Amino acid sequence: MISLLLLLLGAAVAGVFFIGNIRWRAGTRTLRRRLDAARRPATVKVFDLRELVALPAPVQRYFRAVLVEGMRMVTAVDIRQTGTFNQSETTPAWKPFTATQRAVTCRPGYFWDARIRMWPSVPVRVRDAYVAGEGILNAAVFGLFPVADLRDSGELAQGELMRYLAEAAWYPTALLPSQGVRWSAVDDRSARAALSDGAVTVELLFRFNAAGLIDSVRAEARGRMSGTTTQHLPWEGRFWHHTTSDGLGVPLEGEVAWIHPTGAKPYWRGRITQLDYAFAR
Repeated sequence: MISLLLLLLGAAVAGVFFIGNIRWRAGTRTLRRRLDAARRPATVKVFDLRELVALPAPVQRYFRAVLVEGMRMVTAVDIRQTGTFNQSETTPAWKPFTATQRAVTCRPGYFWDARIRMWPSVPVRVRDAYVAGEGILNAAVFGLFPVADLRDSGELAQGELMRYLAEAAWYPTALLPSQGVRWSAVDDRSARAALSDGAVTVELLFRFNAAGLIDSVRAEARGRMSGTTTQHLPWEGRFWHHTTSDGLGVPLEGEVAWIHPTGAKPYWRGRITQLDYAFAR
């Protein structure tokens, strides 16, 4: 009798996994179709050093370090990641994740599709996205039982466009003025970047290291859900382990944190395992 009950329980869990996986993948395919449908043709297809003339000195050094004159602009990139994720607001509770991500640069957008092992044999699936001016956040246990389903074209969209701009470190031609980014000087190691997409406008502070590469990216206020309310906190991403991929200088590792009055509370630590680029033709 006990063996039969265990067999039935195992079959039920397997069924939940199977159905949840099918439903989640279908939602991701729909999101990808929306993302690609919103794309526009690239108007500037090749990087020209003359773009850099009026830019702040640290930004010029950065582009000279990570780009080569005459290279094609990135129009899309598929990214694979692995790392750990911490959802606890009190004590560290890091859980392993794997994720795929697709970003397109014209019109700017992306989706991040992650599988986080919150408990043994219990995955939570998460989608974070900015598509056609809309911010999207979905999370579901087994990909089947929702715990978050948010979307709007206001504050959430702004936060997701901030993420797109910060993560352009992985598709650096998207940070060029010809791709819509407006740079303003701060000092010899930092500059502000602003990006607008329709009614959504964001600004981030980029800091560069001694080699001219991106060291960190910071927003002074980004919306964060805490229970049923939204907090506005500084938000910062740090990058390291820079390398070259398809001729582009990119970081392979990083950490993202909310900056509380008591200090930084990291929640994402990850490593890029694969980058597949599409370039303007």
